[in-house]
Amino acid sequence: MPRHSAAVYRRRRLVLLIGLILLVALIGVSAWLLIARPWASAGTGPAPSSSATASETPSASPDPDAETPSPSSTPSGEATPAIVACAAKDIEVSAVSDSDSYASGVTPKLSISLTNKGKKDCTMDVGSTTQVFTVSSGSDVWWRSTDCQENPSSMIATLAAGTTVTSKEPVTWDRTRSSVETCDQENRQRAPGGGASYHVEVTIGGFKSLTTKQILLY
Repeated sequence: MPRHSAAVYRRRRLVLLIGLILLVALIGVSAWLLIARPWASAGTGPAPSSSATASETPSASPDPDAETPSPSSTPSGEATPAIVACAAKDIEVSAVSDSDSYASGVTPKLSISLTNKGKKDCTMDVGSTTQVFTVSSGSDVWWRSTDCQENPSSMIATLAAGTTVTSKEPVTWDRTRSSVETCDQENRQRAPGGGASYHVEVTIGGFKSLTTKQILLY
């Protein structure tokens, strides 16, 4: 194989050296582009890294013009006291009738009056479960509303301080003597009329009327 002259070898080395210089220059330019990132607009921060932790995530800056509510402006459970159960000293119970006297064959309709004499609202069970009407003639008990009561129910109500309320649905006394043994019978003893006096007593929610309501049957 013929040997080349020294000039040929020098040209080849020169071409190789120039190639190496261009390669180094290209690598340098690429590295500068990666560092400088000239495509990013001004004010845009670096993109988040997938390895960023929660503590590295910037939180929203508070608006200096926004008003921050103070803890005292938020109502707490203690701000509004709970309404307590009614106490006996604050509740006045009375029996109410739709008339003072009843002609023959007219049945008395009985209701309850409740007065909260206290200075605070209170709650109590005013349902039929807690209501007992008792009709007596002297010491003789003629009738109790609970002897043949059906489907009693509870109802918690709030009594406003200083107010009086009356039950809307009256209880009817059929002018007979009641007993749990005669609920389904029609031959109950009839209460005497002719101006006979009877007294109505009532209990509700554990509170008993202090006086009785007198009614006359004719």
